[in-house]
Amino acid sequence: MSVASPAGRVRVGVLVSGSGSNLQALLDAAADPAYPAEITRVIANVPGVYALERAAAAGVPTAVIPHQGRTRASFEAELLASLADVEWVCLAGFMRVLTPSFLDAFPSRVLNVHPALLPAFPGTHGPRQALEYGAVQAGATVHLVDAGVDTGPIVAQGSVAVREDDTEATLAARILGLEHRLYPMALRWAAEGRITIEGRRARIALGSGERRWLVES
Repeated sequence: MSVASPAGRVRVGVLVSGSGSNLQALLDAAADPAYPAEITRVIANVPGVYALERAAAAGVPTAVIPHQGRTRASFEAELLASLADVEWVCLAGFMRVLTPSFLDAFPSRVLNVHPALLPAFPGTHGPRQALEYGAVQAGATVHLVDAGVDTGPIVAQGSVAVREDDTEATLAARILGLEHRLYPMALRWAAEGRITIEGRRARIALGSGERRWLVES
């Protein structure tokens, strides 16, 4: 299955729950008119998070749609209404699992970035799990979102060496730097229609010099 995109810049909505450093990486990439995607909407499920300030500074419309005190169905219905004019959705630190009802509205068009080398260490606290298991390599993964938790087709990954003196905080910081490189790259491929899904695998039509695997710089 090819994940196609229309001509022109692709409209992207970003869902956030926190400070939004990955959102900032996407905003910085999209500030270049030659970049094939534009961030047209940022939605937070938590009021007052710094990600909203980042979006406002970039001139991107924002909304707050709280999830607390309501059903998942009503929450997602409001999300979908607010995202009605976007073509792709990016999750940037969005701490809610999306249901098939939401994902069906964007079939194979929701991206997420996760601080681990999936399929290892899905869920929360990827860097902590890497340290607890004695991994010698950790990293980040950009993947398409499916109904599982961090189980969708892998688009791009990057690795960092785990150092003997690493703490969860130091390892997480280096992984985050990789996320900031991987996410705009993967969104570019998505916006340009270069992702093809074959079963559980995502295949990318890579250009000259492009790689799906990055290492800590």
